[in-house]
Amino acid sequence: MTTCLRCRCGRRIVKRDVMRQRYFERQFGPSYVYIRYRCSYCKKLGECFIPREEWSVKLLNEITSETTEVELQHFSSLGPITFSEMRTFRHELEHMNALPTRPDED
Repeated sequence: MTTCLRCRCGRRIVKRDVMRQRYFERQFGPSYVYIRYRCSYCKKLGECFIPREEWSVKLLNEITSETTEVELQHFSSLGPITFSEMRTFRHELEHMNALPTRPDED
């Protein structure tokens, strides 16, 4: 995949940032997809040429979550965090003298 779909500020370019998209078909040599965008974070204009072989509309889709379906089901089965769980967690953090080690690190 190409790394061209990032602004100079480092933010990812998504569909809503694209101002113009064109296909450049060439008789000889590789064809390109031209993308002109305005970064929604820094508001700067930019453009890039992506080889046609690497182009996919999915490159412009927003990444909504990095969790898998199995993880989402597991988290939803846990339910919301209660105040008593938060108090217990805070109490344990305040009285912790050292970072706990995993059993396989001994």
